[in-house]
Amino acid sequence: MLTDSMIAERLRQSSYEFRTLEESHHRLDLELTDLQKRHVLTPAEEQSKKQLQKEKLAKKDKMAELIRVHRDQELQATIR
Repeated sequence: MLTDSMIAERLRQSSYEFRTLEESHHRLDLELTDLQKRHVLTPAEEQSKKQLQKEKLAKKDKMAELIRVHRDQELQATIR
């Protein structure tokens, strides 16, 4: 049975959507890291931070969904 990391690697190679989500997730992570380095955030920066966190989580959830779908497809293929 394939692990999540094995499935993710397959999706990196075969799915433009997965690669795009992963790249966007990484970019958001870098932006959040930059914001977290600051000692004090303005209210606008605090709002931006919360929005970035929501976007990052949404990307992660979508990647996890793609991994689940791929795993289910693999399982169905082995059952047949």
